[in-house]
Order: sequence, then C-alpha cells, then structure tokens
Amino acid sequence: MGRTSDVRGAGLPDITGVMISYYFVCHTKLWLFAHNITLEREFDAVRQGKEIHENSYRREKKEIELPGMKLDFVRKGDVMEIHEVKKSKKMTQADRYQLLYYLYRLRGMGIEATGVLNYPLLKDTLEIIPEGGDFTEIAEIEEDIRRIIAGPYIEPRYRKICRKCAYFEFCFGGDEDEG
Repeated sequence: MGRTSDVRGAGLPDITGVMISYYFVCHTKLWLFAHNITLEREFDAVRQGKEIHENSYRREKKEIELPGMKLDFVRKGDVMEIHEVKKSKKMTQADRYQLLYYLYRLRGMGIEATGVLNYPLLKDTLEIIPEGGDFTEIAEIEEDIRRIIAGPYIEPRYRKICRKCAYFEFCFGGDEDEG
C-alpha cells in the first residue's frame, strides 16, 4: 500500500476501493487493513471469491490496476463500463460504494464511466450510474476513512456477520458469544 503525500493524510495509507468497502462493513476491519494487518489471504470465503472471479467472464482481461483501484474488468463501448465481480448480494451497499469510488477516481482522471456489479453465481448484474451527490458523498467518506485510520484501534462490536469474517479470531479470539 502506498502512502499519501497529502497534508491531510500525511503518513496514512492511500485510500483504496477495499477500504471504501470495509468502511460499510466494519470500521475495525477497515482500521486493521489500513494498518497492514491482513488476514484474508488464506480465508476460505476470500479464496472462493477469487475462484469465482477467475472462472467467470473468462474472455475479459482481469484485474486492471490503477492507483487505489483494482478493477475486475473493463468493457469499452459508447461509455466505458467498470465491472466488479462479487460472490453474493449480501454486501450490496459496500459493493456499490466501492464501485462508485472507482468511478469517482476515474472521473478525477478525466475518464467518464458507469459501473456494473456482476453476480455470476446468481446470474445477475446491477448497473451503477453515479447520481447527483454520489461523488460529494464519496469525498466525505474518504475524509471519514482518514479520520478512522489515523485514530486509535477500534474495539470490535460483535454482529452476526462477524462469524464469517477473516478477522473473527483476531477480534474475538474465536469466542462466538462475544457481544
């Protein structure tokens, strides 16, 4: 992860699409990830997601990396389409904002695009077209993420979703009765 040279975020990691997603899932997970405590590489659910990504849309060029972004694939047409491949719709809000963040960053580079969330296991898609205040909200979320990751460790708050998280044992020591 790179570091920002921006005075507001001096010494903080660059904001990434993953951080935007984690912002909506769990602020503890966001803080841990931003501080290079990454536990997801060997986690089964993450591995399954990577397999779905690799085995779906085989004709598409995968993982186009740009600063702060790892786009699953891009389709060119009248308007560029940025695609994100997801395993399920359980995190639709987080997924939507991650994709909006990519569209926001691309617009900052002078590239207009729309987004598509792809759910190959469900044989479904969800088109994401930025609306009025979406990019203003993304800028506010970036600032809030900077505040969160610059602050002290955030004690986790147990929720049902925690049991399926790669950070579960780190946060709760394997005790499912936390709460």
